Amino acid sequence: MLNDPAGMQRLLGYGVRNLPVVAKGDQFVFGQNLEDVAEFVGLVGTGHTPLPPEQLITKWVNVLRAAERYIRQLPAARLSERVIENRDRSIRLLGHHVFRIGEAYLETVIDGVEYSNNLATIPPQEGSFTTGEEIARYGENVVARLQQWWNALSDRGCQSKVKTYYGMQLMHQLFERCTWHSAQHARQLIAVLERMGIEPDGRLTAEDLAGLPLPERLWE
Repeated sequence: MLNDPAGMQRLLGYGVRNLPVVAKGDQFVFGQNLEDVAEFVGLVGTGHTPLPPEQLITKWVNVLRAAERYIRQLPAARLSERVIENRDRSIRLLGHHVFRIGEAYLETVIDGVEYSNNLATIPPQEGSFTTGEEIARYGENVVARLQQWWNALSDRGCQSKVKTYYGMQLMHQLFERCTWHSAQHARQLIAVLERMGIEPDGRLTAEDLAGLPLPERLWE
């Protein structure tokens, strides 16, 4: 719909404002849960098996620790630059967002806040997080809270349901989604460092990301 001049009107016709959406006739389904999409189009599942939660927490913490290292490498004077030319998002906001995803997840699974479309994109206050070090310290706090949540969790299968803007979902589904979401942005931080001629401190490896349903393209 983004490439269709009438796309927004079609979207509003369904009574929704969030993407991605898969539509057929007068019916639609949100594209965030690919199993729902597969069922909607008549397929028997996607063939993807989510990693168990105990592996997801390990991978997510590893990804966030890597993002802490990367954001510390970025010169403060360049944090206001755009991540990519054709999108109005600064490197500072991207760095904050990597960790805000984790904070938003905790607000949902602990406090019962709906995982709305913009919950993970709430920006930092103007004038705050102006250096990589400040953003990384924020990341350290989020990681500590994630680990504390996991250590206290009794439902290690993450089978309880949580409220999201695309319906009630298993905690496991949102857990996986937030893990790969942070991982995708960590990959983007690597690309930003490379563009600046800075060698990333401890690159994420294929093994680190194995099993996560990451987009094929870096900027999707």
